[in-house]
Amino acid sequence: MPHTVLAIDDSPDVHRLLDVRLKLEGLILHHALDAEAGLATARELRPDLILLDVDLPTLTGFEVCQRLKVDPATAQIPIIFLTGATEVHTKVQGFDLGAVDYVTKPFEPAELRARVRAALRTKRYHDLLAARSNVDGLTGVWNRSYFNQRMGDEVSAAVRYGRTVSLIMLDVDNFKSLNDSYGHPFGDRVLEDLGELLHTLLRTTDAPCRYGGEEFALILSETNEAGAQISAERLRERLAECPFRPGDKHVKVTASLGIACSTLFEPKELTVSRMVTVADDALYRAKAEGRNRVCVGRRNKDVRD
Repeated sequence: MPHTVLAIDDSPDVHRLLDVRLKLEGLILHHALDAEAGLATARELRPDLILLDVDLPTLTGFEVCQRLKVDPATAQIPIIFLTGATEVHTKVQGFDLGAVDYVTKPFEPAELRARVRAALRTKRYHDLLAARSNVDGLTGVWNRSYFNQRMGDEVSAAVRYGRTVSLIMLDVDNFKSLNDSYGHPFGDRVLEDLGELLHTLLRTTDAPCRYGGEEFALILSETNEAGAQISAERLRERLAECPFRPGDKHVKVTASLGIACSTLFEPKELTVSRMVTVADDALYRAKAEGRNRVCVGRRNKDVRD
């Protein structure tokens, strides 16, 4: 699959030049002529690389870079700055903000292509290493370490930019009894199939994570409480319909789910631990009310870090 590259520059001539210079690299090149369009396209497209002009109107390239790096959806995308400046302090500022390289205008064709190839090669290696270290070996979803990092990024974006994130805590009902009755291999199969179900039903922008044991934490980006409820109910229903057959028996496996949405909190009060507490409280309420149901968390005075 060809790499995708997003160029953010206010000069149409620069975009035409990039098209020509990078034509033979087999890339899919996307274009944005201003900062806001570039930010929106980067979040929607999730390109493999961003070529970013330093001297943009309204927002500078440095400000755009800052926004990209605090947004969990775009934080890991490598950025190469495009600039006519040669001052060392300008380059240092860009590197400090998280850029991986600079290309000076006017472009020297061979240098531009080499720097783009190097950035994409480094991104590919980084993605492979990150995937291996952050994926749960049994279920194939993200692990607790990834949850901590991703949820922290989502909450930071919600506080800073008013974005919305929802968290679903999911726990398999009576999981110990399943292990005791049918053996641990059957319990592992339940968790494996649940991992596949989560990948199938959630969006690629969401992050299903194994929180511990039979408990999962599902991070839903740009999702309000109503949207989270729809996703949670769909997951609950589909899991209950899955045909688990240990030996010649038919076993119905269900889950209880609790929801917390960032809109429950004032920005100054919003933290990862508070969202987890609210979602966990809702989860245990679902279990207390009979299991195999979804409960929505509510903010109260007792929620604290």
